[in-house]
Amino acid sequence: MSRLIPRTWDLPAALRDRLGESVGKQRCMLHQGHLLMVLHEVPKPGDAARAGRLFWRKPDGAWDSSSGGAGIQGLVRHLDDFAKVIDLLEDRLAAALPASEIHAVVQAAAPLARTVRNLQKVLQEARDGVPSERELILARDRAYELERAADLLHHDAGAALQFAVARQAEEQTRAAYRLAQAGHRLNLLAALALPLMAIASVFGMNLASGLEGGGVAAFWGIVAGSLILGASIYAATPAPRDPKAGA
Repeated sequence: MSRLIPRTWDLPAALRDRLGESVGKQRCMLHQGHLLMVLHEVPKPGDAARAGRLFWRKPDGAWDSSSGGAGIQGLVRHLDDFAKVIDLLEDRLAAALPASEIHAVVQAAAPLARTVRNLQKVLQEARDGVPSERELILARDRAYELERAADLLHHDAGAALQFAVARQAEEQTRAAYRLAQAGHRLNLLAALALPLMAIASVFGMNLASGLEGGGVAAFWGIVAGSLILGASIYAATPAPRDPKAGA
């Protein structure tokens, strides 16, 4: 006997024999007016196993469920569980999140969308098998709305993840460009200063140049000349390419 079936259920043997020890895929079974739906609970991210819920409609129209209470309200609460999770993930996605958080939403939305899609198919089969049951029509229509919401959530989360990755790549490129600019300036400074320092270290700093008596005017003239020389070297050296510039 399947452990999925509650002990209090007097389910026909023809339906009992079609259930194994694990929940298997979501499906709908009919036998002599009995309707049995095997549905999955809301999937948990990273958990490959699926927990199942059974919903049994008897020939007299009475409903029962393995969890969620008796009556059709058990099926309504089952759909409510999916709606709550979808709303929660949509709120998380709407917040300003880093790429790691958006990836977590994508991981949760993918199995959720698959589960709701199969749920809608099972409810459509159940509605076709019991066309007189209006509650099944309402449940099927709501499952379709949940399927659409889950698919949109999965698509939007994937697009948001791609945008976040592209934005981070752009920021890293800009940071690399700023580092290249700083390195370029240091290279210019080294190209100008190192030869002068090498010459000064070889010949000393006290050679007679004829400017010893020039005073302050000679000092500032040398400073101005050095700045002009440095600016000319800077202008003649190509700068790093801006990543935002076109090819």
